[in-house]
Amino acid sequence: MSLPAAGGPTGVATSMLCFAVGARLTRADVPALCADLAEVLRDRPPGVVVCDVAALVDPDLVTVEALARLRLTARRHGWRLVVDGGHPGLRELAGLLGLARALFEPVGQAEEREQPVGVEEVVEPGDPTR
Repeated sequence: MSLPAAGGPTGVATSMLCFAVGARLTRADVPALCADLAEVLRDRPPGVVVCDVAALVDPDLVTVEALARLRLTARRHGWRLVVDGGHPGLRELAGLLGLARALFEPVGQAEEREQPVGVEEVVEPGDPTR
């Protein structure tokens, strides 16, 4: 799916797609899951992948590892990945591992030190310099 062009002087459009994860993940599932995501993203312009984990039950370390590896796969293809939905314990477990911010970043915010995908800053005449 693609979001409509934003208003204003830049007229930016951002690609967004949803990638759903099943109810249970094993370590053996992770390489295939990453390969599936890579195949979906290949040859597409950069955007945001929303990883839907609503079907997950009983998240564990393998679940967090899988999500982290999916995030790396997305970044290798120029995409951002954010996790949406899921078991309340998943965010807590990701927090204990130091990955909550990386995995559960809201879609509308850029990662630290990075511009949002496809967004350019426009300087208006008369704006004070920084």
